[in-house]
Amino acid sequence: MTDDPPLVLDIDGTLTRPEGWGIDPRVFDPLRDWDAPVVIATGKAFPYPVALCHFVGIPELVVAENGGVVYTGDDVFVTADRAAAQAVLEDYRAAGYETGWGPENTVNRWRETEIAVNLDQPVDPLREIAADYGLEVIDTGYAYHVKDAAPNKGDGLETIAEHVGIDLERTVAVGDSINDVSTFEAVGRSFAVANADETAKAAADEVLADVHADGTLAVLERVRGSE
Repeated sequence: MTDDPPLVLDIDGTLTRPEGWGIDPRVFDPLRDWDAPVVIATGKAFPYPVALCHFVGIPELVVAENGGVVYTGDDVFVTADRAAAQAVLEDYRAAGYETGWGPENTVNRWRETEIAVNLDQPVDPLREIAADYGLEVIDTGYAYHVKDAAPNKGDGLETIAEHVGIDLERTVAVGDSINDVSTFEAVGRSFAVANADETAKAAADEVLADVHADGTLAVLERVRGSE
């Protein structure tokens, strides 16, 4: 039997239940039993993917905040500064808008390099303010992320690969959004789940027939032991 290929997996839209919210528990066992490194690459704040790795029972190999924070299992690399994104948020609030996450704002509480704004908030003024600070706004389908344009998931993955010894040509990536495109470009084989946005679908080697975790589980079954 041949070895499993390394994996790079997004969270929201990729490991979620078919209805789109909450991690699908069916992914836990195959990921824990995977005989190769599994990198979790997400737009979520750093503690979320670390906790996911901990509860699944896999080594903590993490690209968080769209590449803003990278954890190799030994070292944490912070590749952007939250100060500019925080300034954008302050100007956005001064214009009469909010993040949309409630007063405690746990979505952003632990972010180190970017700010996430709820999709029910106006995006045009957010983009205008972000541009004044030289930042970009990306729509992942789950939030508007105000971030430095330089860091991305693909660069974060390359940092982990260099430190851990992952062969990216053998690596399989699954994702659903524009922020997964850089990951798709860094690996040997990429899949977009059926619920992916058009940018992710265009960048992937293959678009899956199934949505969310159903699509991801189908990929895991297909590529297991394929290397």
